[in-house]
Amino acid sequence: MAITRDDVLKALSTVTVDRGGTTLPGSGRLSQVVIDPGNRVMFSILIDPSEAERFEPVRREAEGRVLALPGVSSVLASLTAERASNAPAPGAAPRPPGPGAPPRQGNAHGNALPGVRHIVAVASGKGGVGKSTTACNLALALGAQGLRVGLLDADIYGPSVPKLLGLSGKPRVIEGKTLEPMQAYGLKAMSIGFLIEPESAMIWRGPMVQSAITQMLRDVAWGELDVLVVDMPPGTGDAQLTMAQATPLSGAVIVSTPQDLALIDARRGVTMFRKVSVPILGVIENMATFICPNCGAASAIFGHGGARQEAQRLEVPFLGEIPLTMAIRETSDAGRPVVATDPDGPQAKVYREIAEKLWGNLTGAPAGRAAPRIVIE
Repeated sequence: MAITRDDVLKALSTVTVDRGGTTLPGSGRLSQVVIDPGNRVMFSILIDPSEAERFEPVRREAEGRVLALPGVSSVLASLTAERASNAPAPGAAPRPPGPGAPPRQGNAHGNALPGVRHIVAVASGKGGVGKSTTACNLALALGAQGLRVGLLDADIYGPSVPKLLGLSGKPRVIEGKTLEPMQAYGLKAMSIGFLIEPESAMIWRGPMVQSAITQMLRDVAWGELDVLVVDMPPGTGDAQLTMAQATPLSGAVIVSTPQDLALIDARRGVTMFRKVSVPILGVIENMATFICPNCGAASAIFGHGGARQEAQRLEVPFLGEIPLTMAIRETSDAGRPVVATDPDGPQAKVYREIAEKLWGNLTGAPAGRAAPRIVIE
């Protein structure tokens, strides 16, 4: 049975948002309603950050009313807020955090993930700079410090985490529609790649993408985590901006290669996060040098030092350089990340040093717990 937008609006007209009986469609808060070919319905509700707690029951009721329609397979409803009222004006960028700077506290969803201490976005201004590989190994390096770590693959159009971690299959559903995260190498992981066929094309518009990301954040049993690392979609478009606004991020890490073309987009990433008051925890220069697997010589294929210089210019922390090596590429393609499979190797050491600086910038202190031995699966 085909579901129409009018069907959805009729169901939502029974949901009120205030004591005066204003309906959700009549409130001006309802986004465009999107229905995909599989009869999955997506929409968002615009709120002020201070209204998050009051509107969560409204969101749940709206989701339930639409889900009750015959033929609807699933519903993705989210709360979306504009820039928080206490955020600086777009022309006034906040000072970048340094070691000891307090993490960002909440946003439109408040404490959206109970039990999760910090959420860190790993982002890039453009694709192709190794963001997902960096996010995966960075999460493992944080785990190697003894921290409890999760990894959320928010790159809806190009999910890489299943491949990087060598995971397949579907997550188990527990307690209604809550998903149990997949696990590998001590990480809890979730990705849209676990929920779709490997060769499926994600032809989704912005509201659908944001709703899917929000669902993976909210409806996953993350449990107690010190850090949830979020592999963000590349770029600085609507999906990225909405993700930054609607998620209680403690801070962001920008990944770039050294050449000018990548750095131009990295600047845009820094600017985007500053406009929504998300602290920049640091910049990483990926593919800094190519290490020849035969002779060990280093070649600056993409230039060298550009990200460090850009971090200095933008007055944000520089976390370190990651070389372009055969080992990182081969282990990533094989689903056996280098930090987990060769923890004493030179590449893993680089990621661990970056993770230590990141944790210091996030909390103002080292991890402070003994690193467990990672069991290779």
